[in-house]
Amino acid sequence: MKILLSNDDGVHAPGLKILYHELKKLGTVKVVAPLEEKSTTGHSLTLHKPLRLIQMEKDFYGVNGSPADCVYLGMKQVLKTMPDIVVSGINRGGNLGQDVYYSGTVSAAREGCILGIPSYAVSLSIDFKSRKPEHKLNYLTAAKMIVKIIKEYQKKGFPKYTLLNVNVPDVPMNKVKGIMPARQGFRHYSSAVLRRTDHRGKDYYWVGGQYTGFVPEADTDCSVVEKNFVSITPLKLDVTDMAFLEEMKRTAE
Repeated sequence: MKILLSNDDGVHAPGLKILYHELKKLGTVKVVAPLEEKSTTGHSLTLHKPLRLIQMEKDFYGVNGSPADCVYLGMKQVLKTMPDIVVSGINRGGNLGQDVYYSGTVSAAREGCILGIPSYAVSLSIDFKSRKPEHKLNYLTAAKMIVKIIKEYQKKGFPKYTLLNVNVPDVPMNKVKGIMPARQGFRHYSSAVLRRTDHRGKDYYWVGGQYTGFVPEADTDCSVVEKNFVSITPLKLDVTDMAFLEEMKRTAE
């Protein structure tokens, strides 16, 4: 199996390297990831400036662009052929609910999906308030779980132009209660904007508030991970609200 691996935390991220070693059990792996962190950059391709593709070490390449750039260049310039699968992660933090629209991790998998390749995004749902040291985060749990899921869904298959968004609780393997398909939930953030003043007296802003919880509905990715299950959410490229579209058609008649 030929695997293209990317992320949004950067080519030096510990979760990426742990996942690389686990994925090698499935086949050949090439890593193409951003040279610096690109968290919450969403889905974008760089069209307004040149991109640099730098080989860091064997199988590892860095790109001065977005996660989607990395997948695109990975296919066109590193592999020079289509991989069997695209994997993005392990993200340092969950990509649950509407996070998927901001996530660089999900965007890398989505780029693979756009190009017609079975694609997986995997994230470790950590508690940022706990300030757990990096070496104590359970990246290995997430790596082993995504390998298990890939094996299962390479046999089962899933629809073209659908990607699998996987979120893993930050616990040791023996504390994971199982794997559960789940729908997309909804998370709440404080939406704070912090205003500061620079040394020249001009204002600048930090955008983005604190996570404050999720809508407590059953069978969502948020609730599943909260209970120490691994969530798998199939995400379609076509996000049309079909029910409302049909209603629009009926009322237009």
